Parts: sequence; structure tokens; C-alpha cells
Amino acid sequence: MSSTSEPPGEGGRTVGEVGEGGPTVGEVGERGILGEVFGVLAEHGAAAESLRDVVVGPGDDTAHLRVRTGAVLATTDTMVRGQDWLDAWSTGQDVGEKIVTQNLADLASMGGRGTGVLVTLLCDRELPLAWCRDLTTGLARACSRAGVPVVGGDLSAAGPGVVAVSVTALGELAEGIPGAVLRSGARPGDVLAVSGPLGRSHAGLEQLRAGARQGRWVDHHLRPWVDLEQGPVAALAGATAMIDVSDGLGRDGGRVARASGVDLLLDEAAVDDLAARLAPELGLEAARRAVLGGGEEHELLATFPVGAVPTGWVVLGGAEQVQGEPTVRLGEQALDPDGGGWDHFGG
Repeated sequence: MSSTSEPPGEGGRTVGEVGEGGPTVGEVGERGILGEVFGVLAEHGAAAESLRDVVVGPGDDTAHLRVRTGAVLATTDTMVRGQDWLDAWSTGQDVGEKIVTQNLADLASMGGRGTGVLVTLLCDRELPLAWCRDLTTGLARACSRAGVPVVGGDLSAAGPGVVAVSVTALGELAEGIPGAVLRSGARPGDVLAVSGPLGRSHAGLEQLRAGARQGRWVDHHLRPWVDLEQGPVAALAGATAMIDVSDGLGRDGGRVARASGVDLLLDEAAVDDLAARLAPELGLEAARRAVLGGGEEHELLATFPVGAVPTGWVVLGGAEQVQGEPTVRLGEQALDPDGGGWDHFGG
């Protein structure tokens, strides 16, 4: 798996560039779409047939995978045009890379590695085939970096203007990990740490809203990439609870606190250190809000016994005996569990 925590920088993306011109998916039909998809997957090394644990890949009624550890991890996410991305900002490639990352980060948060992904595309018949090709390129690049094959999926027509992409990721626990790391295992006295920087995606979103179309934070918002191997690393180090930061430190930390029945206390100096990375572009107060509430980061937030935090992780604070309702606190201030981050129905 990839060990980079920065965007790969493959280039070639223009923000807002939608594949216009050429045939539409309705004009080429399902066979034409699949021909494009399978060609792109093979070109980028994400074709299932090349992976040793794929017995049967796309083409039959279902995929057939070998399971070496005797247990399967499964997760799914969906992105909808206009709700989860805007064509003015995101290309099909951006969408493909982002949705693979958010699914594989969920597997990593339990100590897992991906073994295969299933992709579903629902779209208007007038969607340009070029956009579908770009989407597949993003999917293939992200899967290839992670060493995870695309093993199948589904296509369906949808109403005017509708485009939705759904990925189901399958995985298994890394070798030597006895059981999945859950949200519910944090204990008073544990150390709270994160696998990398926070706030980059939110900073990129703010820059896009301000009219910027390029830059490292914009890139991270559109095509996030994290070191997925840190999930197994944390599990092998003895992580007691773990979650990926998809909806913001406050929201996701709150989920760990409630599931574990502990309070999580954030160190103000540690938060300020993370914010300092973003402050030149956002200002310090906005940078602090980005660190505490910014979603779509996909770094891993975990608790560890004292002395067990892996090298390279950033210590943020610790778990304490609960004082009433489990909460996340910054100093003496309790963070709003519904503040920042993202709610698919509430915004």
C-alpha cells in the first residue's frame, strides 16, 4: 500500500473540467461504457485478474475472492453530484480518487487492508462518456496506489442531471492483528493521537469558495490521499479505539467518546501546532476551526496505551474518566458534537 500522506501530484487535472463533447453514455450503451471502464482499469493496473486473491473478477454474476484471514471487512460510501461534489470544482477523476480513499480509510480505521472494491454508477443518459472515463481513471489510480483491485459493480440509468457514484470496499485484517479495532475500546489514561495533519480539506474548500482553483489545500480537498498503512500500524501497536476523520475532529472524536464512555481532552498547544500549518492562508482562528471541525480528512484518530503511540503520529491529548455525558473538550470548553464536519441531511 501507499505510504504517502501528501497528494501524489500526478497532474493533468483542471478544476471544473467536465468531459464534454464526444458520445454520451446513452449513445454508446452499457457495452460501450464497460469497454471504456475495463480498458482504463487494465491501463492503470487495477484490473482484478492481475491480483492473486481474485478467483473471478468482473464479467460474471458476482466476484469470487480468496479470504486468507477467515473474516471480511466491508464498508460503502456514495457520492452524489450537487450534494457531494460540484462539477464547477471537481472532475470525474477527482470524484473517483476521493470515493476510493474514503472507503479504504474506513477499512484502515479498523486495522484492515482492502482486498477489492465494487463500483456502481447511476447517471443521466446524457452524461458524456468522457466523464465516465475520467471517473474510472481516478478509481484506477487510487486503487493501484493501494494495491486493491476493482472486482465488479453495476451501471444504471437515472433521471435528468443525476449522477451518483457508490463504492463498496471489501477488506481483511492485516496479518498479526487478532481483532478489528473498534470505536468503543478507549480507556481512561489512554493517549489520543492522529496519524497526520488535520484541516487541509477544509482549507481547500474555503479556498475554492474564495475563487482559488489550484494549490496544495485545494488538491487535498478534491483528491485526498493518506497513508492507509497507518491503520494496521496502529492496530499492531495496540490501539484501543480508532476512527477515520471523515466528518471532523469534533464529530468523530465525539463518536469515540460516546462509544467508549470516556471524555477526550484535546491539548490546546497540539491543536495550535496543527493550525499553524494552515494559518498563512486562513488566519489562525479560521485554521483552528478547520482543524477542529473540518471533514473529509481521512487521517486516523486513535487512542493508545501510554508509550504505544506509533512513530510519526501526532499526540492530541488523552482519554479521561467520563464526567456525565461523554464529550470532547478543548481545555475546559466542550466541543459541540454537531458542530463543524458534515451531515448528509443537515449540512
